[in-house]
Formats: sequence, C-alpha cells, structure tokens
Amino acid sequence: MTTSEGNLAGKLVVLVGGSGFFGAHVAQELLSRGARLRVVCRNPKKAFRLKPLANLGQIQFVRADLTDRAVLPAVVADADAVVNLVGAFGGDLDAVHVHGPAALAKAAGEAGAEAFVHISALGCDAESEVDYARTKAAGEAAVLAAFPKATILRPSIIFGSDDNFITMFARLISRLPVLPVFGPDAKLQPVFVDDAAHAVANALTNPGKHGGKTYDVAGPEVITMGELNRRIAKAQGRKPLFADLPDAVSGMIATCTGWLPGAPISSDQWKLLKAGNVAGKGPGLKELGVAPRPLSLFLDRWMVAYRKHGRFSDKRGLA
Repeated sequence: MTTSEGNLAGKLVVLVGGSGFFGAHVAQELLSRGARLRVVCRNPKKAFRLKPLANLGQIQFVRADLTDRAVLPAVVADADAVVNLVGAFGGDLDAVHVHGPAALAKAAGEAGAEAFVHISALGCDAESEVDYARTKAAGEAAVLAAFPKATILRPSIIFGSDDNFITMFARLISRLPVLPVFGPDAKLQPVFVDDAAHAVANALTNPGKHGGKTYDVAGPEVITMGELNRRIAKAQGRKPLFADLPDAVSGMIATCTGWLPGAPISSDQWKLLKAGNVAGKGPGLKELGVAPRPLSLFLDRWMVAYRKHGRFSDKRGLA
C-alpha cells in the first residue's frame, strides 16, 4: 500500500523546473499535502496551467535559469524545502546537470532549507561515454557535496496519460501499418508518474529518514521495447507489422542519421537504450513508502482514443 509519510501544511517548497510533465504531477501532489509552492522555470507561462490546482495564495511563479548562479539565493529565500527537476539531453550538460544543481543545493543549505530532493536518472554512470549519463552521475556527487542530507531520486522512464513516451508510440502505432522497433530486446522498468511524484513528496516530508540516501524509482515490472510496442498495439485493437531491428542496423541508423532534426533516434539515445533502464538492488519505491503500479493497469483505458472507432470499437460498451 502506498502511504503518505506526512503533510507539508504551510511549508514553502521551491520547485525548480516545475513547468514540465513530471513537474506538474509533483506540484499537484505537494499542493494536495498543503505545501506552498514557488515554481521556478525559464518561462513561467508554461507553468500557469498549475494555477487551478492551488488555493488562493498557495502558488507563485518565478522566472529564473538554474545555470544563473547569481539569482539562486533569491530563488530559494525562506524555503523549507527545494526540489530540482531540471534535466536536458542537449546543450551544456555540465552546466545543467552538475554546476547548476550544485549551486542550487549550496544556496538551499545557506537559506536554511530542511530538505533537498534532486532528480537524477536511472542508469547514470560517472564513467559513461554518453554525456547525459556521465553528467547526471557527476550532478549527484556535486549536490551531495553541497547539501549532504539531500535525497537523490533516480527515476526510470516516467509514463502517464500526458507523457511524451507512451503517447509517442501510441500515435505511431495508430498511423503506421509497419513500424521499426529499435532495440527490441532492450529492458525498461517504466514508473507511473503519480507514483514517482508521491516518492518526491514522501522524501520531502521525512528528510530525517530519507536525507543523504539514493533511491531507484522504477515500476514493478521489467519489459522489453518490443513487448511495450506490442502491448500498446493490442490495447488499441491494432495489428501492425513490427520490424524488430538488429542492434547493428539500429546503431548504424543512429550514427548516420541521429544528428538530423527529426531523426528517429540519436547515437546517444541508442547507447542509453541498449544499456537498458532497470533498477539495481539498492533501495527503491518500497523504502519510500510507495507501492508502484504497472503500466497494464492504465494502458487499455488510455488507448481508447487511439482505437479505430474510439470507445465505440469496444463491443462490451454496447451491451
């Protein structure tokens, strides 16, 4: 059973990078526990959709860039807790994943924040040749050096009805009769977005228990890329032809075309996919008081919109 380890009534939580998909769900969970939110992002207008979730005076929006160290003390002023959700796959990743989070953690500590949650990534590796994985690992070390009682969360691929992962495959499968599958045997352990958000909130409400620890945030089942595509197709009531690409072909396509705009997969994405995205043997959602829910619990309902005749394709609805 998933449990809430306490509420955050009246606490000021600074949510850095809170305008995105995961940030919106974290915000909703924190607001439901009574927290006051300061949502920080480069374009606050993207976060205005969170306004209806809050009571009057419960949420504010601040324009700031994580890589601008000069503004960070003001960003975290009077904060009881700070969450860093910022991440990127391109650009200056050392600035975004390492130096920025370290400066934010330092500012949070100096401001007297009781808790700091840093969102890293499952599979991060300080020795990786992929900049994303390398800088994510370096960022963890930098944050802990600046804020030793920070909680590090390493989420797997996060899924939800409004994500850019399941919905991307759903659109492709609904439109194409033949679909290539890169890395069909690559293993994933996707986690439901609200379970991941619950983990963030639990870490914040009990920093004495979770501070200074690192958790893998992953779902309850390991599936392959090939299986994922076929599950989505089945939930849509479709039977496309899946062309499982050998690793050599996938790697060649990623190397030769990955740098082009709109390419199906980049070289770095292919390397990360091939390495897999599965939790290790350390603490995970269970230790954070969260019972993760499987994709199968939601997929049939979410795929109704992608069926040939929508909900009218389900004969059971006509009985």
